[in-house]
Amino acid sequence: MRMANLSGRLSLLVEDRAVDVEQASDGRFSADPQAVYERWDEFRAWTAAADLPEGVAFGPAELGSPAPAPRQTLAIGLNYRDHAAESGFAAPEGLPPVFTKFVTSISGPESEVKLPADGHTDWEVELVVVIGRRAEGVREADAWTHVAGLAVGQDISERVSQLAGPVPQFSLGKSFPGFTPIGPWLVTPDEFENPDDLELRCAINGEEVQKGRTRDLIFSVPALIAKLSAVLPLLPGDVIFTGTPSGVGLGRDPQRFLAAGDELVSTIEGIGELRQTFVA
Repeated sequence: MRMANLSGRLSLLVEDRAVDVEQASDGRFSADPQAVYERWDEFRAWTAAADLPEGVAFGPAELGSPAPAPRQTLAIGLNYRDHAAESGFAAPEGLPPVFTKFVTSISGPESEVKLPADGHTDWEVELVVVIGRRAEGVREADAWTHVAGLAVGQDISERVSQLAGPVPQFSLGKSFPGFTPIGPWLVTPDEFENPDDLELRCAINGEEVQKGRTRDLIFSVPALIAKLSAVLPLLPGDVIFTGTPSGVGLGRDPQRFLAAGDELVSTIEGIGELRQTFVA
């Protein structure tokens, strides 16, 4: 199943057309894309049996984040060995670095992003997990049953703010407006042959700068859910950014950062793509 936020309304995608859920369910489910996660099991049961109308055509610019207002957004650092190495750190053990991206930074899959003045704005393509069932003390073997679906994410990062001392400000440096695009829609885990092995790619103006596979995550999606839920409950609709592979601008020699006019395209196999353009 593919679920989308179309112009702020919860929609199902059927053969590249969008079905408005509130209308198709005769009001059983609201139009609010975030609210559906509180009733995820009920929603999945309805979609499996519903006789859906044909739907309407839509364009990517009409899409918003499939999780536009999560109560918690947890982002994972250094979760690929090659990215940890290019960042000058040893691979994490136990629990990787965890930070947040504030909700006001979330945007849809196609957007224009204003570059912070005097900053060094970087890119980080990531697999995003959206929680569909409260997870507290979850075993790794059961973790996928708590996942509503997967999306593409960009952990856009302003490195000057992020690394300003005396203590780095990861959350602030990664939460400027538009710095958390998510989309283009949510894909349920059953749509993948293996949801633990998906290819990620990122390109700037057509030049590939990142390529990796989620099988190379140090802490897999189930491991992250188990470790995080051992500390705090993961709530329906919460978002987890699972980490980025190597190829970010900070780790290059010479370093490279986004400039006005750049187009950033982030893609994950079996899900789709994000497309951000940057302005001064």
